[in-house]
Amino acid sequence: MRSGFIQPLLACMLLAFSLPAMAQDAAAQGIERQMTTEEFKAAGLDKLSPAELARLNAWLNRTVETAAAEAKKRVEDDNRGFFSFGSSEPVVATIAGEFRGFARGREYTLDNGNVWKQVDEASLVGARLTNPEVKITPSMVGNSWYMQVGRYNTRAKVQRIK
Repeated sequence: MRSGFIQPLLACMLLAFSLPAMAQDAAAQGIERQMTTEEFKAAGLDKLSPAELARLNAWLNRTVETAAAEAKKRVEDDNRGFFSFGSSEPVVATIAGEFRGFARGREYTLDNGNVWKQVDEASLVGARLTNPEVKITPSMVGNSWYMQVGRYNTRAKVQRIK
């Protein structure tokens, strides 16, 4: 992993994981405490009854919490392979182009933009597939990942590089 990539990745992860907490803080305060008195009046919100204001706050809170959860999931999905995030779900995609078997050091570009490099000695001689589906599963312990291609049972240890 390139060192220039780590800081932006960590910043995105921090933001995505802090958004739900920020959303809960805003939910506890309500919109009337988020805005200045002038902003509240200019938006016409001072005309709402307490029940209407409560409904507006509930809707805003659901919207913010949903957006925060979606942002967190997007960061996790986009960065699977660099980190496991505790999920045992495999990465399922398609190799873009031809697959010619496993070999140490070989790179595999997937249709989702991920690039994985084989880091073990697993081999699959004579395999020839075009745009095959792959399943990349995390190990039970640590941050190791294993790729299985198409109908073949052979798995190769891989590392995400992009």
